[in-house]
Amino acid sequence: MTTIELTKKIEKALEEIRPFLQNDGGDIELVSVEENKTVTVRLLGNCVSCSVNQMTLKSGVEMTIKKYAPEIENVYNV
Repeated sequence: MTTIELTKKIEKALEEIRPFLQNDGGDIELVSVEENKTVTVRLLGNCVSCSVNQMTLKSGVEMTIKKYAPEIENVYNV
């Protein structure tokens, strides 16, 4: 699978989770997709200062990305 195809899958995953983040005044953007199966995202808005943003990242964002792109091994927030 090409990086472009993988990026499209990840964008679909972010589209799925975005409404939940926006409901709380936040958002998310894709920063990069690396060939070593690592995705970097940036939490925005209220998600930046939210006390549970690491839990949101792991249980919500990472899980959803892996549902669409199971080959992804790591998801990081910058």
